[in-house]
Amino acid sequence: MIEDKNIFLEKKILIYGLGKSGIASYKFLKNKAKVYLFDDDLKKKFENQSNQRLKNIQATSKIKFDSVIISPGINVLKCKLSKFLKKNKSKIYTDLDVFYTFYKNKCIAITGTNGKSTTAKILHEVLSDQKYDCRLVGNIGNPVLCEKKINKNTIFVVEASSYQLDYSQLFTSKYSAILNISPDHIERHRNLKNYISAKFKLLNSQSRDSIAFVKKNDVLINKKLNSKRYNPKIIKVDLKKANTIIKIIKNKYFLSAGNLENLSFILKISEKLNLNNKILIKTLNRFKGLKYRQQIIYKNKNLTIINDSKSTSFASSENLLKNLKNVYWILGGIPKKGDKLNLSKIHCKNFKTFVFGNHYKEFKKNIRNKIHINHLKYLKDILKEIFSDLKNKKLKKNIILFSPAGASFDSFKNFEDRGKYFNQLIKKFLNAK
Repeated sequence: MIEDKNIFLEKKILIYGLGKSGIASYKFLKNKAKVYLFDDDLKKKFENQSNQRLKNIQATSKIKFDSVIISPGINVLKCKLSKFLKKNKSKIYTDLDVFYTFYKNKCIAITGTNGKSTTAKILHEVLSDQKYDCRLVGNIGNPVLCEKKINKNTIFVVEASSYQLDYSQLFTSKYSAILNISPDHIERHRNLKNYISAKFKLLNSQSRDSIAFVKKNDVLINKKLNSKRYNPKIIKVDLKKANTIIKIIKNKYFLSAGNLENLSFILKISEKLNLNNKILIKTLNRFKGLKYRQQIIYKNKNLTIINDSKSTSFASSENLLKNLKNVYWILGGIPKKGDKLNLSKIHCKNFKTFVFGNHYKEFKKNIRNKIHINHLKYLKDILKEIFSDLKNKKLKKNIILFSPAGASFDSFKNFEDRGKYFNQLIKKFLNAK
């Protein structure tokens, strides 16, 4: 633990946002500094033994804070403390910054528009099987400041979102990975340039003895790389090795374009870490994937059902659709600003497409007449129509793909809640057959 020159020790700190990371930050810092708390939801329940929770917006202006620890979910431009944060922009930090000032452990930070959760999960299993004390933290759901019993050999695999990176000032990692970049979260970052810059803060923060892994044939990544000189050694990752090694991996999970891309990064990182190849292959063959991320929830000789509720953009869905035929594709939710479908009109002939919810017109505009869309307000009505159609179909090997390509917040708490609901509906329809 670093105790000298730590900018958070014995300081006056505001923690803004009482979600998972905010609560973890409070518990970590409460005995190390004078900690105040604020959340936009003033009625949000939280056990606060220090009684330093601020009850209103005006209270923040009366206190001179040394730093503000902000949760990733807070949008500086649209939150209740927006004016306060703009005045104190230089004092804004994240839980990743707090972590870095107390621990200097080796980190492998993974970001990208698609695949970061899966890649981080695979890498964690790979390192754990190779007998490393490895912790999986960050955007995947476990705040980094929750971790206990950390020693100098502990390695952290950090899934870093653009929101976290955008606010971070101090965090750096020995290894970083940018899996891919496509337009996403524009409503938050305001434009594509800002979104890309947030991702590249990983590379900007790295030193000369660090390594950055980036997708080789990504137009947006290469354009950014060519704009300036970066400190870390840049390793461009392509699918060549993954295409070779996939022949000896029996796990069909890696056959999709997206998961093959994830695999290519795992192989390159494993190579640089000098991991045991035999153990690596065993781990990869055992990997079952994450819930609601290209998850096969039902399969027989005539029908496969895939729950990809995590998909919140067309780019995410396209990685699956590229390799599929005879697909009933279900979309819905809140489309991303500036998002569009990049598959060809000819390729789209393989799909019968349905949209649920209230954003049909936006989806139709983004698809640009490449696909005929059937619109039904409720997901259960779409499934009713699909299962009815399947009864009359002579074609074999049909696929129901729930890959919404939109955010879940119009009707659900999060993508997990949406994925769980889809599974419940499928169970009812299969039992009714």
